[in-house]
Amino acid sequence: AGVSLLAQVAAAADPAIAAHAAPDPPRGRFEAVADRERAFVLEAVHEGYLMHYGEPRGFAGMDGDLRLLGGDALYALGLARLAEAGDLDAIAELCDLISLCAWAHADGRPELAEAAWEAAAARVADGRGEGSRAAVEARLRASA
Repeated sequence: AGVSLLAQVAAAADPAIAAHAAPDPPRGRFEAVADRERAFVLEAVHEGYLMHYGEPRGFAGMDGDLRLLGGDALYALGLARLAEAGDLDAIAELCDLISLCAWAHADGRPELAEAAWEAAAARVADGRGEGSRAAVEARLRASA
């Protein structure tokens, strides 16, 4: 099976964050994504999201301030990997995702963040679907 994506993200993280890596992290949410680089990107950004709005799976023992900074650093890690590949569409999708998740949580609607995640992951992994913005807009229309 090899090293989990979460362990790979921890190994690539800033040393201040990597010092808080879980010794035996669980399998990542995106282990099934065939393109390993895209799987890494999704895992890094998702772990950053969890540092902001949930419980990270690959890191522990951080105070609230370090978790916020760590989340931002993991967002940047994932986006930088996409920038190296020159994939502007995937960068735009993840930027939409990050902002939509912030809005959904600020508005008390975490279910919209989850819908955004599902759509963004499909779009970034292999170009399927319309992306996070379209998914959230469809959910909003359906609930109006």
